[in-house]
Amino acid sequence: MVLSPQTMAAVRQSGAIPGAEYLLSAEGVRKAFPGVVALDDVQFKLKRGTVHALMGENGAGKSTLMKILAGIYQPDAGEIRMKNQAIRLASPLDALENGIAMIHQELNLMPFMTVAENIWIRREPKNRLGFVDHGAMNRQTADLFRRLNIGLDPESLVGELSVANRQMVEIAKAVSYESDVLIMDEPTSALTETEVEHLFTIIRDLRSQGIGIVYITHKMNELFEIADEFSVFRDGKYIGTHASTDVTRDDIIRMMVGREITQMFPKEEVPIGDVLLKVENLTLDGVFRDVSFEVRSGEILGLAGLVGSGRSNVAETIFGVTPATSGTISIDGRQVDISSPTEAIRNRMAFLTEDRKDTGCFLPLDILENMQLAVLQDRYTRAGFVQEGKLARDCQEMSAKLRVKTPNLYERIENLSGGNQQKVLIGRWLLTNPRILILDEPTRGIDVGAKAEIHRFVTELARQGVAVVMISSEMPEVLGMSDRVMVMHEGRVTGFLDRAEATQVRVMELAAQ
Repeated sequence: MVLSPQTMAAVRQSGAIPGAEYLLSAEGVRKAFPGVVALDDVQFKLKRGTVHALMGENGAGKSTLMKILAGIYQPDAGEIRMKNQAIRLASPLDALENGIAMIHQELNLMPFMTVAENIWIRREPKNRLGFVDHGAMNRQTADLFRRLNIGLDPESLVGELSVANRQMVEIAKAVSYESDVLIMDEPTSALTETEVEHLFTIIRDLRSQGIGIVYITHKMNELFEIADEFSVFRDGKYIGTHASTDVTRDDIIRMMVGREITQMFPKEEVPIGDVLLKVENLTLDGVFRDVSFEVRSGEILGLAGLVGSGRSNVAETIFGVTPATSGTISIDGRQVDISSPTEAIRNRMAFLTEDRKDTGCFLPLDILENMQLAVLQDRYTRAGFVQEGKLARDCQEMSAKLRVKTPNLYERIENLSGGNQQKVLIGRWLLTNPRILILDEPTRGIDVGAKAEIHRFVTELARQGVAVVMISSEMPEVLGMSDRVMVMHEGRVTGFLDRAEATQVRVMELAAQ
């Protein structure tokens, strides 16, 4: 059936699809990887002009299904239909040609190319001589940004942008394809509250144009804010679909994990000991200045602040990634010179970075190789030889303790879900037996069940006397887990709040000074 332009305009406006109730559907989809059935006879149906949230724990199969719909993976069985027509998606290009675009959780931009070049790659406007017309490309990008109210320079290098701004470039790139279906995988993981609201404005505008949006998130507040309906997966199986107005947060969690989550933030009162880490007047020129704080044994110090406040930069400097311009760091009352991560590890310090793809995981290596990297030259080496048996046993025990979903430790880490990759990285640092643990966004992109497990594990470490510094953009996590909260704004410390006085309002007042 061929529709007239007038009919198609009416379809986009009304959301009705002649001859088809759903814009995109998948039936009986199965996908297996070595040792793991990622999807087992699942279904999914997306209506035109709606936001459909996809929920589930890490490893539930959400991203696998979306990668099938985006043409990255091919299913072992099942059927995919677009506008009531069966389609075969053998590549991402096939998906784009069928009107399906995806914004991935792990950003896939070219850092040494400009914003405009990233958006229009392989679709660059050409001049009459057949060369790329950079002027036209920049103008097209500027027009796109005006439409989406994104305040970026088309000629900026992507590598110089913040993670949040790179996310906006990815969103603009996906919208530029004028697709009927837009898949968003954890699109707000690196965005501030203001940026999230901006993204929601964009989503509402796209929805009003009849575009179907698949929204993958672990953030319950986002589900009720933006989604019309949601589907839940668990352990590779389809559990059910409901309108977002028909259920509560607890209903969703029960569907996701198959059990009750009784306490998301299991903070316990534990004995607070002597000062383990003391930072005085730490400065990194052009980034942050005169940062001073201390953390005691058994204490969890939360670091809060807006994107660009300098929280992560302070953590990297303490760990020796970017040595300070001035200031001192002391451990157990003794001033130390931490000029590299190796020195930090020797001082029994551990640091989980915020970007697991770029600065955490070695994607081509397996789980065992990734987990053992920080301890190879220390605890498991005797007379120049690695005690491989003991190391493997301890890695296996750590994997089991953190509930990493994998057939074995020889699975390549790139085949794991984002949350399971994060657990492997946490295990890497816990194997070093740290006394000072710095966690930068430890539960970003992790489901509610895994979050609760990690929070309990952090509480247990504090009980054992570990000094914990936790950086998080999620206010409930900062308030729920911290004994004290240090707030930063534009590279300086604006205040400290004890647990009893720390509220979202007080933190935001200090963060916006």
